[in-house]
Amino acid sequence: MPGSSPVFAQIMNALHPQEFARCVAQHPSPRRPRGLSAYDHFLALCFAQLTGREGLRDLVICLNARPSRAYQAGFRTHLTRTNLAYANEHRDWRTVAAVAQLLMRRTARLYADDPLEADLPQLSYALDASLIDLSLALFPWANWQHTDAAVKLHTLLSLRSPVPVWTAVTEGEVHDSRMLDEIPLEKGAFYVMDRGYLDFRRLARVQAAGAFFVVRSKCHLNLRTVNSQPVDKTLGLRCDQVVKLVTGWSRRRFRGPLRRVRIYDASCQGSLVFLTNHFELPAITVAELYRRRWQVELFFKWIKQHLRLRAFLGRTQNAVRLQVWAAICSYLLVAIAKKELGLPQSLHQILQVISVSVFEPVPLPELFAQRTLHTHEPNQLLLLP
Repeated sequence: MPGSSPVFAQIMNALHPQEFARCVAQHPSPRRPRGLSAYDHFLALCFAQLTGREGLRDLVICLNARPSRAYQAGFRTHLTRTNLAYANEHRDWRTVAAVAQLLMRRTARLYADDPLEADLPQLSYALDASLIDLSLALFPWANWQHTDAAVKLHTLLSLRSPVPVWTAVTEGEVHDSRMLDEIPLEKGAFYVMDRGYLDFRRLARVQAAGAFFVVRSKCHLNLRTVNSQPVDKTLGLRCDQVVKLVTGWSRRRFRGPLRRVRIYDASCQGSLVFLTNHFELPAITVAELYRRRWQVELFFKWIKQHLRLRAFLGRTQNAVRLQVWAAICSYLLVAIAKKELGLPQSLHQILQVISVSVFEPVPLPELFAQRTLHTHEPNQLLLLP
C-alpha cells in the first residue's frame, strides 16, 4: 500500500516521541547535542538491533543509502559516524533504560490476560542473570575475574509471558543476590530463583513485603526438620518438610520456619531441593514453578542469538549499556507489535521479516498475512518439465 509508512516506523509507533521526550527530561545531558537528536540516536540504536548492523560504518551506510525512506521511517537529522560515536559516548544510557521500563509496563498490560496453567499461581516471576562477554583488550573497564571482561544483565521475567517486567545492567562482578534489594515486590506474588539468590537477609525482605519465594537450596545448608508430610513418590517427590535454620547467623537474618521440598530429577540423575515460605501449595507445584524458571534462560538465549550483543558500536561503558538497553527495547517493541496485531508468527520469525523489510511501505498485518500457495488449480494448464 503506497500510503503506508515504512515497517520500521510502524514498529516504533509503540513509543510516542513525547513519551521519549519525558524520559530524556529525566536525565538531561550536561552538554548540548552535536547534530544528532536524542530521538534519532535512539532510532539508530533500535535500527541496528532490528536489522543486524554490527558497526557504525555499516549502520550509517544503510541509513544514508535511502535518505527519503529514512526520513519516512522517522529520522530527521543526518547521521554520520562522528555524531553517532559522540552520542554513544556522551548521551546518558539511563534515558534508554527509562524507555525500556516504560515499554515493559506497556507490554505487561498487553500480556496480562494471557492464560497460565491452572495449577500455577497467577503472579509468578523468575529472577536470573546472564553475563554478556566482552573483550578485555577492548573493554578494560569491564574487568571480571582478571582475564575476562563482561557486563551482567539481570532480568525479572513473568512466567505468564516471555517478556521481562524488570531489568538491570551491572558490572560482571556484581553478585546476583544483590538484585533482591532492587526488584519490585508485589504482595502475593511468587519469585522463583536459583541457588545464587540464597541470601536469607534479602529473602526476609521478600517475606516482609507479603510475597513468596521458591529458591533452590545449597547442599551445605544446615536445617532442622520440624514436621514432615507424606508425598507421592510416583511423581518424583522425595520429601515435603517444615524446617528451621540451625546456624545462628542465618537464623538471626530470617526468623521463622521454611518449607523444604525435594524431588528426583531423572534428566540429571539427582535430587533438587527447594526452599519456600509458602506452606499451602502442593509440593509438585513448587517443583513445577522451579521448572518453569527455565523461561528466563530461554529469554537470555534468544536475545543473545537474535539481537546484537556481541559486536558493539562503542568501547565506553556508556556505549555498551546503551546498546544492551536498546536490545531490550527492540525485543519489547517486537513483542508489542506481535500482541497488538495478533500475529501468529514467533518473535524470531517476526524479527527476521522486519530485518529485510524495514523500509517497505507495507502495513504490518498485510506483511505477516498467511498466504496459501496453490500449486495446481482445476482450470490451470500443467507445464511439462
